[in-house]
Amino acid sequence: MEKMVSNMFSDLNMPSAKTLVSTVASVAASAIVVRSIVRDLVPYELQQYVFSSFRNIFKTFSSEIVVIIEKYDGLVHNQIYRAAGIYLGTKISPSTQMFKVSMPKKETKIKTSMASNQEIIDNFNGVQFKWRKITRQVESSTSQPSSSQTEIRFFRLSFRKKHKAMVFDSYFPFILKESKKLKQERKTLKIRTLNGDSMRSYSRGGSLWKSITFDHPANFDTLAMDTEMKRMIMDDLERFVRRKELYRKVGKAWKRGYLLYGPPGTGKSSLIAAMANYLNFDIYDLELTAIHSNSDLRKLLIGSPNQSILVVEDIDCSLEFEDRKAKEPALKSIQSSQESQAQTVNIVPQQKLSQVTLSGLFNFIDGLWSSCGDQRIIIFTTNHKDRIDPTLLRPGRMDLHIHMSYCTPCAFKTLAMNYLGITEHSFFPEINDLLEKTMVSPAEIGEQLLKNEEPEAALQGLIEFLQRKKRESEEMEARKLEGERDMGKSEV
Repeated sequence: MEKMVSNMFSDLNMPSAKTLVSTVASVAASAIVVRSIVRDLVPYELQQYVFSSFRNIFKTFSSEIVVIIEKYDGLVHNQIYRAAGIYLGTKISPSTQMFKVSMPKKETKIKTSMASNQEIIDNFNGVQFKWRKITRQVESSTSQPSSSQTEIRFFRLSFRKKHKAMVFDSYFPFILKESKKLKQERKTLKIRTLNGDSMRSYSRGGSLWKSITFDHPANFDTLAMDTEMKRMIMDDLERFVRRKELYRKVGKAWKRGYLLYGPPGTGKSSLIAAMANYLNFDIYDLELTAIHSNSDLRKLLIGSPNQSILVVEDIDCSLEFEDRKAKEPALKSIQSSQESQAQTVNIVPQQKLSQVTLSGLFNFIDGLWSSCGDQRIIIFTTNHKDRIDPTLLRPGRMDLHIHMSYCTPCAFKTLAMNYLGITEHSFFPEINDLLEKTMVSPAEIGEQLLKNEEPEAALQGLIEFLQRKKRESEEMEARKLEGERDMGKSEV
């Protein structure tokens, strides 16, 4: 039997190792010859078409799908790209080899982000998603040597085809929500102002706004205001930020207007800072006198993001809105006199007056352009409410009017705690009595409390200051009455 099996295997004539190597070498050589012939004789376009056809055939049988998320959608930023960058900055997987870490000057929080051309594996609802951040240098279409190359950035997301519905219905909304939450947690507040000649900078691809870290310590606990007034403002802010659906339901733009009015030093700027810290909103200082036209005002409005506070300080002094056309001849005569004066005493003529109109400001506040953003707060301040055009004060434009009054006993108690660390003292009743008889701003009270670190000495100095202010006020009132009596006698 064994002999029979042996004969059978010998009849199979199994090829030797030498024969196999020779055969493989012949096939490889043939392939090289064929590739050379194809490269030399077949046109390049036809080669690409054939190879592309083969790739498409293989893709048909592939179970994977790829989504490209570019940085820009036309001329505007792609929100999903931004959200993915923030979200992926918190993810680390075994395939991650490189990460970017940064903390800009005056920032307080470390920021992490995905490095270019790196890969991250993310798991969502038990499904694996593969992300890759791709950065490429491409030739620019401009003729300037300094800008001969442009950087293109995008994310490449790959996953199984059967999870396509999940990606668009659940995964992307989850990333947008998480990125918004992470952005708020790591946010460093900024105060922004116009970037020089903003429109010229914008036309060259620059930013309309320049920013600096906002590190103002004011909050509602330290704000020298009546407790009831502070509580009312905080409640109003909380209602505003949570009422997105209500604003949409009633057909109103999701924004809120505030007017802060009162004498200088009563805490208008501190209240704005406290509101920004309370909501974690950036402040945009909108200086109307630096804006040349209504169209520029619209561009600035579009350039300010959601969840921001736009501030127009001293609105009564910012622009002369009323009867602008009637005042043009007077303005021209003033300008001509200024020019003639400049020739004699070397005075530089004033810059071109702003052409922002009252109707342009209204459109910015409550017109069609006011809806180009969500969760915006617009704050106007003034020392003289009576000088403001009444049409600017109605609800929908300035929804809540907040009077910033002179220092009250309640506000003084907050200041005493802030500056001296005390809530009660035997001098308090006398100080409260004097505060009710004098008109003194919280800023003046704070300045007096800074003069001495010892509470008793500081309060004694404050009493002397208030007594002096009271005497000055009484003397002024007496002179006023005497002047009125003299005027009455002359008329008789």
